[in-house]
Amino acid sequence: MTLSIGMGLLLSVAMVVSAIMATRGKRSLGISILAAGLASLLASVMFLLLAAPDVAMTEAAIGSGLTTFLFFFVLGRVRRGEHD
Repeated sequence: MTLSIGMGLLLSVAMVVSAIMATRGKRSLGISILAAGLASLLASVMFLLLAAPDVAMTEAAIGSGLTTFLFFFVLGRVRRGEHD
């Protein structure tokens, strides 16, 4: 019981730290995008610990994977100056 509480607390702290890095990242947009993806990945692990594997898989696939890819794709297009 205490192991799951400790693991949940550790994941919660890591999620908050990565969310702060994502919102306050002043160095580059790439680091902010990766931090947001990490927060989503940690949320999917939290859902797995809460015995919701279907929600965890959806969060990992859409929230962490697809959203991070789309952010990097759009960032690359904006930096190159493509508008179509």
